[in-house]
Amino acid sequence: MAGKGKTFMILALIAAAVFALVYFGITLTSNLGKSTGEITAEDADKKLGKLYKEIKVNLADPIKGQIDLDPADALDSLPDISKFAVSVENTTDHYVEIFSSTEKSGTGNDGWLNEVASAFNEANIIVDGTAASVKIRNIASGTAADYIRSGKYIPDAYSPSNELWGEMVKAGGIRTELVTGRLAGNVAGVVTSQKKYDELIAKYGALNVKTITDAISANELAMGYTDPFASSTGLNFLVTALGTFDSSDLLGDQAVQGFEKFQANVPFTASTTLQMRDAAKTGMLDAFVLEYQTFVNAADLKNGYVFTPFGVRHDSPLYALGDLPGQKQDILREFAAFAAQDKYQQLASAKGFNGLNDYISELAPVDGSLLASAQKLWKEKKNGSTPLAAVFVADVSGSMAGEPLSRLKESLLKGQKNLGKDNSIGFVSYSSDVTINLPIGKYDTNQQSMFVGAVNSLQAAGGTATFDGMVVAMKMLQDELAANPGVKPVMFLLSDGETNEGHSLDEIRSLIETYKIPVYTIGYNANIKALESISAINEAASLNADMDDVVYKIGNLLNVQM
Repeated sequence: MAGKGKTFMILALIAAAVFALVYFGITLTSNLGKSTGEITAEDADKKLGKLYKEIKVNLADPIKGQIDLDPADALDSLPDISKFAVSVENTTDHYVEIFSSTEKSGTGNDGWLNEVASAFNEANIIVDGTAASVKIRNIASGTAADYIRSGKYIPDAYSPSNELWGEMVKAGGIRTELVTGRLAGNVAGVVTSQKKYDELIAKYGALNVKTITDAISANELAMGYTDPFASSTGLNFLVTALGTFDSSDLLGDQAVQGFEKFQANVPFTASTTLQMRDAAKTGMLDAFVLEYQTFVNAADLKNGYVFTPFGVRHDSPLYALGDLPGQKQDILREFAAFAAQDKYQQLASAKGFNGLNDYISELAPVDGSLLASAQKLWKEKKNGSTPLAAVFVADVSGSMAGEPLSRLKESLLKGQKNLGKDNSIGFVSYSSDVTINLPIGKYDTNQQSMFVGAVNSLQAAGGTATFDGMVVAMKMLQDELAANPGVKPVMFLLSDGETNEGHSLDEIRSLIETYKIPVYTIGYNANIKALESISAINEAASLNADMDDVVYKIGNLLNVQM
């Protein structure tokens, strides 16, 4: 009996040890990949309250400012064209300048047109008895269209990603002549995870924009797309989606109602393709939009994703602009013919272009004025019935004195015109201490006037307690959520990125994670890496807005997010 009892005790101890190992093993592996600072909502509230009490918070007297009732106009704040690099210089006095979209005038696989242009310039081609060359400027399609329509800078020619931008330029009163409808083949598409793709095929039988919008409207698909004011793929997706609700009237009641229902379930509109892809890597999105040329060159998308084309083709049309002299028109025609040679089309194919040549546009031609109206509709309806509560957090430390603070003020005063009236806005500034310049309130005319007054009153001095400013903004947002549970919280941090006082990012990271507040950062002559690390926590955008183009960039950011 004693032996049996001893055996039983040994077995019991072994069982207990095995249980402990299994238990702790499960606990350990279940936390792999999670932030070590991840905390519950209740603990976050306690921590936020504790940190807030440690900060000296001032409440500024409200100051009303003079508001400008003219509507926002991004074209007014366009920086000098020199901000956009010339990727190929002309080599002769007789040349044409071409604005080129970035997927073909960048570097590496995105540098096809640069290589063609360089070869053209080296070929000593004679046009009308004179040696000719081309000059390529690398500039995104939407931004290029802004310059052209504004009249601030009009090149000789324009090669956007797709024909939609050509129609918008034409509708803006600029004379356009199509030189060629295709320099290199490309298409836009929705990139879907294989798992989600299989689920949608099983339910809908096919995957296209119609079934995608249906799935999003039914809250079965988490998909992001890019800013239709700046992105060729984003604009293409917007008008294609509107067409699925009513192809005969893209802006009719049926299309608008369908869009509102669909947009209410879109979790993410990205300012840039890079921001959207970073969000996809976190598992936040089931699908996102992308050009095929980018898709085939992305090693991380080789396996586990499916590409579904949509909308108009992205064949890089080439347009002559304005009243060009005959010689410049001839140079453009020679260049288009040069790029069409087999040698250079094979080079394009090697860089990911000319794939999916069998795909035919599923979108009928769209007038440029209708496209502009579709953008306006998107701006008004993109947040659906979910208003935003945003707090702007401005760095007014001594390092912001002079030009940085002047630009910060200018960018906020012009950018605030993009803040929708249905949203609620607050304003905080910080140096060594933190000041609540404007408590959160509905952005009506009165709040707008006080926002302008608060911005105009800013002065730079003292240290830099960036994370103290963010703590105060988070407390304001959490109080607003308690009073109005339906709002979506957002924070905009405007800073040079340097912190030398107060709390640290490590102390507040868990709060940002738990509250899921996207923090958009705008850097003024900044330590951009520091700002990027803040924005990356919840996949928000970080802008390296230098002194000449910050007003334009922040206007675009607020237009997308607010």
